[in-house]
Amino acid sequence: MKGSTVFLVMLGLIIASLGGLFVVLMGMSFMRAVDQRAWPQVQGVVISSEIEEYRYNEFSSKEYRLIIRYGYDWKGDRKTGERYGFRGNPKYNKRNKIEDLMSSYPVGEKVTVYVNPADENFTMLKPDSKAAGYSIWFPMLFVIGGLGIALRAIRAEIRDKSEDMNTHALS
Repeated sequence: MKGSTVFLVMLGLIIASLGGLFVVLMGMSFMRAVDQRAWPQVQGVVISSEIEEYRYNEFSSKEYRLIIRYGYDWKGDRKTGERYGFRGNPKYNKRNKIEDLMSSYPVGEKVTVYVNPADENFTMLKPDSKAAGYSIWFPMLFVIGGLGIALRAIRAEIRDKSEDMNTHALS
Protein backbone atom coordinates (compact mmCIF):
# COMPACT_ATOMS: atom_id res chain seq x y z
CA MET A 1 0.00 0.00 0.00
CA LYS A 2 1.34 3.43 -0.95
CA GLY A 3 2.25 5.95 1.73
CA SER A 4 -0.19 8.49 0.31
CA THR A 5 -3.05 5.98 0.67
CA VAL A 6 -2.11 5.23 4.27
CA PHE A 7 -1.91 8.96 4.99
CA LEU A 8 -5.34 9.66 3.46
CA VAL A 9 -6.97 6.70 5.21
CA MET A 10 -5.50 7.77 8.57
CA LEU A 11 -6.46 11.41 8.00
CA GLY A 12 -10.01 10.42 7.06
CA LEU A 13 -10.37 8.15 10.08
CA ILE A 14 -9.04 10.84 12.43
CA ILE A 15 -11.47 13.41 11.02
CA ALA A 16 -14.35 10.92 11.26
CA SER A 17 -13.37 9.96 14.82
CA LEU A 18 -13.25 13.57 15.99
CA GLY A 19 -16.59 14.23 14.36
CA GLY A 20 -17.97 11.07 15.99
CA LEU A 21 -16.71 12.21 19.39
CA PHE A 22 -18.58 15.50 19.02
CA VAL A 23 -21.70 13.69 17.82
CA VAL A 24 -21.62 11.55 20.96
CA LEU A 25 -20.98 14.51 23.28
CA MET A 26 -23.68 16.64 21.67
CA GLY A 27 -26.08 13.70 21.71
CA MET A 28 -25.45 13.17 25.42
CA SER A 29 -26.03 16.87 26.08
CA PHE A 30 -29.29 16.79 24.13
CA MET A 31 -30.49 13.65 25.91
CA ARG A 32 -29.67 15.18 29.31
CA ALA A 33 -31.70 18.29 28.39
CA VAL A 34 -34.64 16.13 27.28
CA ASP A 35 -34.37 14.08 30.49
CA GLN A 36 -34.35 17.21 32.65
CA ARG A 37 -37.64 18.35 31.16
CA ALA A 38 -39.18 15.08 32.38
CA TRP A 39 -38.11 15.75 35.98
CA PRO A 40 -40.95 16.50 38.42
CA GLN A 41 -41.68 20.21 38.62
CA VAL A 42 -42.94 21.99 41.72
CA GLN A 43 -43.75 25.59 42.43
CA GLY A 44 -41.30 27.51 44.57
CA VAL A 45 -40.61 31.05 45.65
CA VAL A 46 -37.39 33.09 45.52
CA ILE A 47 -36.09 33.67 49.05
CA SER A 48 -33.00 35.67 48.11
CA SER A 49 -31.36 36.87 44.94
CA GLU A 50 -28.07 38.71 44.92
CA ILE A 51 -24.84 39.21 43.03
CA GLU A 52 -21.53 37.87 44.27
CA GLU A 53 -18.40 39.64 43.06
CA TYR A 54 -15.19 37.63 43.13
CA ARG A 55 -11.77 37.04 41.61
CA TYR A 56 -9.98 33.71 41.23
CA ASN A 57 -6.74 35.40 42.21
CA GLU A 58 -5.22 38.88 42.35
CA PHE A 59 -4.31 38.77 38.63
CA SER A 60 -7.72 37.77 37.26
CA SER A 61 -10.50 40.15 36.34
CA LYS A 62 -13.66 40.52 38.41
CA GLU A 63 -16.50 38.13 37.77
CA TYR A 64 -20.08 38.34 38.94
CA ARG A 65 -22.20 35.35 39.91
CA LEU A 66 -25.90 35.04 40.61
CA ILE A 67 -26.52 33.72 44.11
CA ILE A 68 -30.13 32.62 44.32
CA ARG A 69 -32.01 30.77 47.02
CA TYR A 70 -35.51 29.41 46.61
CA GLY A 71 -37.91 27.47 48.77
CA TYR A 72 -40.32 24.75 47.67
CA ASP A 73 -42.37 21.88 49.02
CA TRP A 74 -41.39 18.33 48.09
CA LYS A 75 -43.48 15.42 49.30
CA GLY A 76 -44.73 17.39 52.27
CA ASP A 77 -41.29 18.69 53.32
CA ARG A 78 -40.20 22.30 53.03
CA LYS A 79 -36.86 22.47 51.23
CA THR A 80 -34.52 25.06 49.78
CA GLY A 81 -32.36 25.05 46.69
CA GLU A 82 -29.55 27.25 45.43
CA ARG A 83 -28.82 25.93 41.95
CA TYR A 84 -29.89 27.97 38.93
CA GLY A 85 -28.96 25.45 36.21
CA PHE A 86 -27.44 21.99 35.90
CA ARG A 87 -23.88 23.33 36.08
CA GLY A 88 -24.57 25.69 38.96
CA ASN A 89 -25.10 29.42 38.99
CA PRO A 90 -24.22 31.59 35.99
CA LYS A 91 -21.28 33.94 36.11
CA TYR A 92 -20.25 36.75 33.80
CA ASN A 93 -17.45 39.26 33.66
CA LYS A 94 -19.94 42.05 32.95
CA ARG A 95 -22.08 43.11 35.89
CA ASN A 96 -25.01 44.31 33.77
CA LYS A 97 -25.57 40.80 32.36
CA ILE A 98 -25.92 39.29 35.81
CA GLU A 99 -28.05 42.24 36.95
CA ASP A 100 -30.47 41.57 34.07
CA LEU A 101 -30.71 37.92 35.11
CA MET A 102 -31.12 38.80 38.78
CA SER A 103 -33.97 41.21 37.95
CA SER A 104 -35.88 38.21 36.56
CA TYR A 105 -35.78 36.60 40.02
CA PRO A 106 -36.79 39.20 42.61
CA VAL A 107 -37.46 38.07 46.17
CA GLY A 108 -40.97 36.67 46.41
CA GLU A 109 -41.13 35.71 42.70
CA LYS A 110 -42.80 32.38 42.01
CA VAL A 111 -40.55 29.96 40.15
CA THR A 112 -40.73 26.46 38.72
CA VAL A 113 -38.29 24.12 40.44
CA TYR A 114 -37.07 21.00 38.61
CA VAL A 115 -36.38 18.14 41.04
CA ASN A 116 -34.02 15.34 39.99
CA PRO A 117 -35.90 12.07 40.63
CA ALA A 118 -32.59 10.22 41.18
CA ASP A 119 -31.46 12.73 43.85
CA GLU A 120 -34.27 14.86 45.24
CA ASN A 121 -31.74 17.25 46.82
CA PHE A 122 -30.49 18.18 43.35
CA THR A 123 -32.82 20.91 42.08
CA MET A 124 -32.57 23.69 39.56
CA LEU A 125 -34.59 26.48 38.02
CA LYS A 126 -33.51 26.23 34.38
CA PRO A 127 -32.98 22.97 32.48
CA ASP A 128 -30.21 22.70 29.87
CA SER A 129 -30.82 23.87 26.33
CA LYS A 130 -31.69 21.29 23.67
CA ALA A 131 -29.67 23.26 21.08
CA ALA A 132 -26.98 20.56 20.86
CA GLY A 133 -29.52 18.17 19.37
CA TYR A 134 -30.49 20.66 16.70
CA SER A 135 -26.84 21.27 15.78
CA ILE A 136 -25.66 17.66 15.75
CA TRP A 137 -25.75 17.63 11.94
CA PHE A 138 -22.58 19.75 11.81
CA PRO A 139 -20.15 17.23 13.35
CA MET A 140 -21.93 14.51 11.34
CA LEU A 141 -20.53 16.25 8.25
CA PHE A 142 -17.04 15.51 9.59
CA VAL A 143 -17.92 11.86 10.15
CA ILE A 144 -19.28 11.52 6.62
CA GLY A 145 -16.44 13.56 5.09
CA GLY A 146 -13.73 11.68 6.97
CA LEU A 147 -15.14 8.29 6.01
CA GLY A 148 -15.45 9.55 2.44
CA ILE A 149 -11.76 10.50 2.37
CA ALA A 150 -10.73 7.08 3.71
CA LEU A 151 -12.99 5.11 1.38
CA ARG A 152 -11.95 7.06 -1.71
CA ALA A 153 -8.28 6.51 -0.88
CA ILE A 154 -8.88 2.76 -0.49
CA ARG A 155 -10.90 2.59 -3.71
CA ALA A 156 -8.17 4.46 -5.58
CA GLU A 157 -5.55 2.05 -4.26
CA ILE A 158 -7.64 -0.96 -5.30
CA ARG A 159 -8.27 0.55 -8.73
CA ASP A 160 -4.54 1.27 -9.21
CA LYS A 161 -3.62 -2.29 -8.24
CA SER A 162 -6.18 -3.80 -10.62
CA GLU A 163 -4.92 -1.57 -13.44
CA ASP A 164 -1.35 -2.67 -12.68
CA MET A 165 -2.45 -6.33 -12.80
CA ASN A 166 -4.23 -5.80 -16.10
CA THR A 167 -1.20 -4.04 -17.56
CA HIS A 168 1.12 -6.90 -16.47
CA ALA A 169 -1.30 -9.54 -17.79
CA LEU A 170 -1.41 -7.89 -21.21
CA SER A 171 2.38 -7.64 -21.56
